[in-house]
Amino acid sequence: MTAYMGELAALAMALCWAITATAFEDTGKKIGSMNLNLLRLLIGMVFLSAFTLITRGVLFPTDASASEWGWLLLSGFVGIVVGDLLLFEAFVQIGSRISMLIYASVPPLSGILAFIFLGESMHFMQIVGMLVTLSGIAMVILVGEADSKKVKLSHPLKGILLAFGGAFGQAAGYIIGKFGMANYDPFASTQIRLIAGMIGFMVLFTIRNNWSSFFKSLKRTDALASVTLGSFFGPFLGISLSLYAVQRINPGVASTLTSITPILLIPYAMFFKKEKVTSKEVIGTVLALCGVGIMFI
Repeated sequence: MTAYMGELAALAMALCWAITATAFEDTGKKIGSMNLNLLRLLIGMVFLSAFTLITRGVLFPTDASASEWGWLLLSGFVGIVVGDLLLFEAFVQIGSRISMLIYASVPPLSGILAFIFLGESMHFMQIVGMLVTLSGIAMVILVGEADSKKVKLSHPLKGILLAFGGAFGQAAGYIIGKFGMANYDPFASTQIRLIAGMIGFMVLFTIRNNWSSFFKSLKRTDALASVTLGSFFGPFLGISLSLYAVQRINPGVASTLTSITPILLIPYAMFFKKEKVTSKEVIGTVLALCGVGIMFI
C-alpha cells in the first residue's frame, strides 16, 4: 500500500475536487467567481496555518529556501490565479460537471510539460490511458448535427475555452510546483502557493476596483457556509494532496487519476440538481474513467 501513496493521494484529491466543485458552483453564481476565488484562498490559508502549526510547529513556511519560495510563488500564480480563475468562471458558464470533465485534459498537458521541462517519460500504457481519457471528453463536448455531417459543441464555446484554459494553468502549476518543491513539506508548499494566489487576486481587485463588491459578498451568509466547505476540501486538503501526489509520482499520472471527479459528480447532477444527464455523457465520462484505469496496467 505504501508504494501507491502517491496514486492514493491523487484519487483522494479527486473526491476533494468533487466536493469543492459542487460547493463553489452555486456560490460563484451568488457572489461572482472573482470574489469566490479570493475568499476561498483566505479561508484555506486559515485551515493550512492551523494545520502546519499543529504538525510542524510553525504558522508559516519560514523554513523554506529562497529557491523554494520563488518557484512555489510562481506555481501559485500560474495554477491558482490564472488556472483557477478561468476554471471557476467555467463553473458559472457551463456548470461544475462539464467543467471538471474538460479539466481531465490536465493529464496529457502535464505529461507533455513534464517530458519537456523535467525529462520525465511515460510508458506506453500511460499514454494510451491519456488518449482514452481525451476521447471520453470529446464524446461529451462534441455532438453531430442531425441534418449534416458537421460536428458542433454541446455547450457554449466560452465556457469550454475557460475550462481548457483552467486545465492548462493547472498543468503548468503542477510542473512548476514539482520542480520547486523537491522534498519540501506539501502543506507548507501549499501555503506559499496560496500566498501567491492571494497577492495575485488582490492586485486584480485593485486594478479592477472590485473591493466594494468583495466586501458586499462577505455579507452573503447563504454563501459563506459553502465557501468554507469548499475551501477546506480545495485550497487546504485538495491542493496539498495534489502536491503530495506529484512529489511522488509523474505529474501526468497524478493528474490523470484525479480525472475521476466527473464520475463522482454525475449522481449529484442527477439526484440533487435534477439535471438531465444523457447516455452519451455517461458513456463519455465512463470512457474517461477507463483511461484512468489503464494507467495502472
